[in-house]
Amino acid sequence: MDGFEFKEQKTENHKPQTVYLCGMSVVESLQKSAINSLTALFGQAFTEKDFQVNQTKPEFEGDYTIVLFSLVKSLKLSPDAIGTQLGDHLIANNPALFTKYNIIKGFLNLSIADAYWMEVLGKNYNDICFGKHAMNGKKVMVEYSSPNTNKPLHLGHLRNNFLGWSVAEIFKASGYEVIKSCIVNDRGIHICKSMIAWQLFANGATPQSTNTKGDHFVGDYYVKFNDEYKKQVEELIASGKTKDEAEKEAPIMKATQQMLLDWEAGKPDVMELWATMNSWVYAGFDTTYKTIGSDFDTTYYESNTYLLGKKIVAEGLQKHVFNQEEDNSVWIDLTADGLDKKIVQRKDGTSVYITQDIGLAQQKYEEYNIDRSIYVIGDEQNYHMKVLKLIAEKLQLPNAENIYHLSYGMVELPTGKMKSREGTVVDADDIVEEMEKVAQEKTEELGKVKDFTAEELTTLYHTIGLGALKFFLLRVDPKKKMIFNPEESIDFHGFTGPFIQFNHARIKSILRKEPVIGNLDLGIVFLPLEKELIVALEQYPNVVKQACDEMNPSAIAIYVYNIAKTFSSFYTEHSIANAETDNKKQLRLQLASMTANVIKSGMSLLGVAVPERM
Repeated sequence: MDGFEFKEQKTENHKPQTVYLCGMSVVESLQKSAINSLTALFGQAFTEKDFQVNQTKPEFEGDYTIVLFSLVKSLKLSPDAIGTQLGDHLIANNPALFTKYNIIKGFLNLSIADAYWMEVLGKNYNDICFGKHAMNGKKVMVEYSSPNTNKPLHLGHLRNNFLGWSVAEIFKASGYEVIKSCIVNDRGIHICKSMIAWQLFANGATPQSTNTKGDHFVGDYYVKFNDEYKKQVEELIASGKTKDEAEKEAPIMKATQQMLLDWEAGKPDVMELWATMNSWVYAGFDTTYKTIGSDFDTTYYESNTYLLGKKIVAEGLQKHVFNQEEDNSVWIDLTADGLDKKIVQRKDGTSVYITQDIGLAQQKYEEYNIDRSIYVIGDEQNYHMKVLKLIAEKLQLPNAENIYHLSYGMVELPTGKMKSREGTVVDADDIVEEMEKVAQEKTEELGKVKDFTAEELTTLYHTIGLGALKFFLLRVDPKKKMIFNPEESIDFHGFTGPFIQFNHARIKSILRKEPVIGNLDLGIVFLPLEKELIVALEQYPNVVKQACDEMNPSAIAIYVYNIAKTFSSFYTEHSIANAETDNKKQLRLQLASMTANVIKSGMSLLGVAVPERM
């Protein structure tokens, strides 16, 4: 239930009477009422785009404000004159919605009737689906994670996974059918680097023989490759080669390039090693995904999609979208579009990243007939994604115009930027483990864990630690770079996941002690903090829609934090157990119940669990 629509009906004495109809938020109801009044007053047609509606600023009386300046030109009246006529008409014709108004310098501040807020509360305080939108018949695919099988998931992957998963859930809550997808980069020169290093240095070692998680095991050999490559380059430079010559002629690099050719040719021993090492990595990935709560409806593998990409490149050559150079490499010239020339196939016939991306773009539409394809990829790939969309459009791939790159900023640690090939990346598994330890330390400091079993505490520390990590990474606008600080993220008093989790647990504790009863006296007058809380709670469906439109989970994070903060202030100021009357107690219990449901719903869209007790 998203709100109410108001509609005039004629009674026997022909006086207009306002009645409630389900389906509209208070802002939508206000917009519709204002449009009706403006049309009746001035004989012109209006839409919600002709004026702006904001929440009234705290220093002024009222709940919602109509900004009048945009109406001045068409109506040829002063803002205050428009406001007076509009305010009088709204009050006279919508007595169940508006109680009074005031005008301050071109702003019409309207007070919403307490009876309206009572209706909102009564219909939604126990509705766990409040905020969710009806299915709209549209289908969206969200691609995220995109790991390479030469290293474990790291901190950057965590922001990617949390962002992609959350955006997918927000689209679901907004009425879309959603397919969560992952493309595994399981082939290419970077994979061959780990394979060559294993052949050179492993002496037959395996994850089992070394008691190492599979993805970490393979990642160690990627680092070993780069260490050896640097050493060989330095030796060649010392022997008189230029830096460019040394980088091309280093034996370990030449062996890696040959292995890539052998892989594309399907050489049996290379394929067997590739499959074995990938299987080690996949086992490690699966453990990490389960730990962080990331899942996919479909998984693609570059080793499959690149073949379709090569087929499309061949077709593009025939259509003259691509051109072949004298050395047999294939390119596209995008300079007329403000970009550059881009290679789509190497001179030896091997694929580049863009090749498989082209193939996968077509495959997604063929398999799922999606209305929109969202790629959650870091901002260092902004140019690559512009090129992909432009190539897809020039090739006339189906629905190419609806490819969307959800670009996000990199995550750094207080110590600075991380680099995979230098082994300075912080692995996802290590971060989650550290977060659980910090959660344990912080919780034990508060001294509120005596009634928990050892198993319950293990679950609680994981819930708090992972929740703090997710919330911290999602509370920032995706476009912004950010620095992750584990200690700062687990603060029970700040803009953090644990603060929200604590307030949810506190509400559930209250509700376990006191039963919630409906059918309150509609004549109740809301106190300021009670009113502030119900006004904020009513906005939840619109916040979900906003987060979906912007593909921005931070809108949910900020909203849920403000709800928890408002409830905390309300609870400090107004007793629930010792309320002035039984009716007031039930009102506050309903407010607490609706708050808990909205917090749980909002946090679930971020992938954050909220415990029943802490």
